[in-house]
Amino acid sequence: MSLTVQPSGASCGATIIGVQLNQSLSDDLIAEIRARWLEYKVIAFPGQQLTPAQLVGFSEQFGEIGEDPFFGHIDEHPQVAAIQRNADETTSIFAEFFHSDWSFMPVPPAATALYGITIPPVGGDTLFADQVAAYEQMPDDLRGRVEDLTAIHSAALGYAPDGAYGDADQKQGRSMKILPSERALETCEHPLVRTHHETGKRALFSSAAYIKGFVGLDKEESDALLMELYAHQSQPEFVYAHRWQPGMLVMWDNRSVLHAATGGYDGYDRLLHRTTISDTQF
Repeated sequence: MSLTVQPSGASCGATIIGVQLNQSLSDDLIAEIRARWLEYKVIAFPGQQLTPAQLVGFSEQFGEIGEDPFFGHIDEHPQVAAIQRNADETTSIFAEFFHSDWSFMPVPPAATALYGITIPPVGGDTLFADQVAAYEQMPDDLRGRVEDLTAIHSAALGYAPDGAYGDADQKQGRSMKILPSERALETCEHPLVRTHHETGKRALFSSAAYIKGFVGLDKEESDALLMELYAHQSQPEFVYAHRWQPGMLVMWDNRSVLHAATGGYDGYDRLLHRTTISDTQF
């Protein structure tokens, strides 16, 4: 089977056609898909027909299914979360701030796979920011200040009981199953600049969405640096805006890119199924 790869033309991202992911994939084909994923950081497969079980089966070709510590899951499929918003929903758009999934875990996930089921005709793009390029094109002064920093990660801003998706948000009628918890107050330290253990490339890791500060810096210094970094990390030249289609699966490398949701589809239902794929080491 031959894959056709269509690069996005942006700093990251490619579309792959010529494969049906609900069929048995050879070891050689899985290796080729993995190579393209590592190369482009975000790969999209249009025209798929995947049940939740088939989504899990595809994901398991790339690693063990990981934990989603603050998501509920769909009935009968504890490894699949529903990323959804109802047409009449008035809560804030989920995950509009650039982030790397679950970066506050001791070994954050290598990949996230997201499969489009109900896709609005307008809005709802996912933005991906290439953090390898962001690191490589970082001004010398900023690089010198952050090269050896250790970041303190936490889920508190989003998932603590008083966080953005905490108890008050749940009372507003959010359709997505989110499970706020005191566990979100826990912290984990990671280097701000990480070396990808598969590609050897260095990248900025995570953002102010999950980084609460830096070892050795006070809160004022940390907050100022986080905002300076965020402005650099999310520059347009690093960003690929992905347009969804029903039946499209997208898999991205959490070690190399940040991602953010967008709105613009009020009055339309939106539903995608998600798996998280574990890494073997930081």
